[in-house]
Amino acid sequence: MPGPDHLSPLQRLWDYATPFRQKALVATIYSILNKIFDVLPEILIGVAIDIVVSREQSFLARTGLTSPVQQLAVLAFITFLIWLFESITEYGALVRWRNLAQQLQHALRMDGVRHIQKLSLSWYEKQNSGRLLSILNDDVNQVERFLNEGTHKFIQLFVSSLLVSAVFFYLSPLVAVFALLPIPLIIYGGFRFRGRLAGRYAAVREAASLLGARLSGIITGVVTIRAAVAEDEQVQLVNESSQHYIETNRQAIALSSAFVPIIRMSVLAGFLFTLVLGGWQTLQGDLSPAAYTVLVFLTQRLLWPFTAFGELLDLYERSMASAHRALDLITAPIGLVDAPQTVALGRSGGALAFQDVDFAYGDAEPLLRNFNLDIKPGEFIGLVGPTGAGKSTVIKLLLRFYDPTRGTVNIDGIPLTQVSQKELRKNIGYVGQDVFLLDTSIRKNLQMGKPNLSEDQLHEALDVAAARDFVERLPEGLNTLIGERGQRLSGGQRQRLTIARGILGDPPILIFDEATSAVDNETEEDIQRSLQKLAHQRTLIVIAHRLSTIRHADRILVLDQGEITESGKHEELLAKKGLYARLWNIQTGN
Repeated sequence: MPGPDHLSPLQRLWDYATPFRQKALVATIYSILNKIFDVLPEILIGVAIDIVVSREQSFLARTGLTSPVQQLAVLAFITFLIWLFESITEYGALVRWRNLAQQLQHALRMDGVRHIQKLSLSWYEKQNSGRLLSILNDDVNQVERFLNEGTHKFIQLFVSSLLVSAVFFYLSPLVAVFALLPIPLIIYGGFRFRGRLAGRYAAVREAASLLGARLSGIITGVVTIRAAVAEDEQVQLVNESSQHYIETNRQAIALSSAFVPIIRMSVLAGFLFTLVLGGWQTLQGDLSPAAYTVLVFLTQRLLWPFTAFGELLDLYERSMASAHRALDLITAPIGLVDAPQTVALGRSGGALAFQDVDFAYGDAEPLLRNFNLDIKPGEFIGLVGPTGAGKSTVIKLLLRFYDPTRGTVNIDGIPLTQVSQKELRKNIGYVGQDVFLLDTSIRKNLQMGKPNLSEDQLHEALDVAAARDFVERLPEGLNTLIGERGQRLSGGQRQRLTIARGILGDPPILIFDEATSAVDNETEEDIQRSLQKLAHQRTLIVIAHRLSTIRHADRILVLDQGEITESGKHEELLAKKGLYARLWNIQTGN
């Protein structure tokens, strides 16, 4: 796993890629062998010239092959083998690096997806979806591009430098010193540019995230935007974000592009040194024509790839900026974790309790103070109160989306902190006020988290949610595709499906948070009758602004400013003529 924040992105990525290191080693061996076979043909050209010029006194003649024809035949066979192995090793290197890149990309994305499922709601409240999508998609893809294209080239550039330098120093130390002189300067300049590029590409990735968030908002909010006649305004906001992205990219491009011409001039200097000094030594008889030919060809082979050094550094810095963001996401601290030893809950009896609970969101003022509540198994509880009274907060604490700042929340007498979060939530069917449906069939939506439900169970849940009739009227029934967020259905139909999904699996505790706000009165009556039947079989907690939904509750709790100000049955609360009675009179027109 990635180490502390002081580690470089490359070190963090190397630590993360521990399971892939053996594959990376094999791919590296193929890259090294490929470059060795790739350099040899230039040397063979010198050998060929040596055979033609020196004949019986050539280098190969010393091996016992005195005939030039035999020498050429052997050279041709060796050349064939070298090109064959060069092709085989190049194929092996490319396939292995590309497969490794795909596997690491998949691991990064899936680890990111798995990790954000564990992060607390307080973490999500500080994020935006566009940034997260940018990291899980664009940034992960950018890391894959570096492994796919850059790593193989970096290795080959390094190996080529070592091999050609060795040949140069063997043939002519003087030419070697001057021809290779630009390389340290190129590398030094590259790392100087790299330091300046790092900050610019970090800004580019953040600008891409902002642009992604804008685009996501303009697509998901198209109905609201059109209703507000705000199309031009939103297009302008996207234009501003896009221009900001262009500008941050322009600054990075201006710096990275300046490096390439500098490298080309350095390469030219090395080539001229070889051409002039090598030619002078050949004219003086200190260097054979064959050796001079090898040096000229190898100079091209050595220095020309450095013209791509700038592009490789550019790709590297883009990838490291992306790797930093992806690994930061994967290592984001999990706010709520299970205890090392959890208590087995099994199927809950449905008893819930708040004991002296205080709670605040972040640094805000406490929303709940010394909050106490006991809910008996099988009790039907209604929660009402003005906006911001703390109703949804109570539910979030019950689901352990947050922990209290003081006090405990218990289920069957066990503190929630001692129960595994998965086991807790398997005992709770939750239907929220924000409808969420997947872009798939009705069946898949109902089976989310419960893939083994039978057809009868699906139909029973649809009956309770007053949704079976409209589902059966659809052309494909349960197999009907409903589009992103269920956009092919009406608001009421979407809400009824989420109700059906919430009660599937027969959870012993049901929580409805404004779950019937989008259905018509007749449908609500049907759902209420079903809920009354369910209420005798399990604990039922219903938050409602529409008070008719909870008038048959065993107990209605009125919350105001984080405190229970009234408690009782519908008729009892009306008789008290308090806040509940005022809300009821407003809704009924009395």
